[in-house]
Amino acid sequence: MENLDTVSTHLNQLLRTLSSYVSEYGLRLIGALVVLVVGLWIVKLLVRSSQRLMDKSKLDISLTTFLKSMIDILLKVLLIISVMGMMGIQMTSFIAILGAAGLAVGMALSGTLQNFAGGVMILIFKPFKVGDFINAQGYSGVVKEIRIFVTVLTTPDNKTIFIPNGPLSNGSLTNFSTQPNRRVDWTFGIAYGDDYDKAKAMLLDMMKEDKRILTDPEPFVALGELADSSVNLTVRAWVKAADYWGVYFDMNEKFYKNADQFGLSIPFPQMDVHLDKA
Repeated sequence: MENLDTVSTHLNQLLRTLSSYVSEYGLRLIGALVVLVVGLWIVKLLVRSSQRLMDKSKLDISLTTFLKSMIDILLKVLLIISVMGMMGIQMTSFIAILGAAGLAVGMALSGTLQNFAGGVMILIFKPFKVGDFINAQGYSGVVKEIRIFVTVLTTPDNKTIFIPNGPLSNGSLTNFSTQPNRRVDWTFGIAYGDDYDKAKAMLLDMMKEDKRILTDPEPFVALGELADSSVNLTVRAWVKAADYWGVYFDMNEKFYKNADQFGLSIPFPQMDVHLDKA
């Protein structure tokens, strides 16, 4: 009977202890969760408001996407720190731990920090902006966003590419959108024995008929190479950047369709074999 009284006493003490912990920390936990949920909603509203303000101020769209990403991350970090403080976590100790681990974290996140620095460099020196067509790191596409750590490209076949800002700011990059005009280059082959002058005149007439091709600088046609199976003509013309691919493909089609009318033949690789009787 005495053992039962002892067990009952211990259970009552345990229940009182649990009750005190629940009353003390349970309310803190519930309050922290409420603040977290409401805080995330407020952060979302603030990010949207900052986006609208930046749009009204007509900031460069590249800077707008970068600042939006940074504001979102900073507000969420501040919210998490506030929630941890509400739960009774000593922030001074927490900050001290973060400071002690800062070097290790910095080394572990060195690539991420480089990407952040790369994003800042891109916004300062502006090798490209949102809407430009670029080729970098083995990818080509239109710049859709410049975020805090990555730049987002949309490829011509509608794929989304994420390129880290660090390598992008330090590596070679080709921007096809900085100049209003671009040069289109072709190599057209005719067979040995075909009339070169006719081929040159045909190509010049084809380019003259296409109003998208600029007259200054003038189109250029010359004998580029005496290849193994063909006489190759080098053809160059200047067009507006937006007309580049349309002119390129149309000229290929016109040459193929008109070559026969001018007595020209389009060669293909072939080999002549001569047999000598022993």
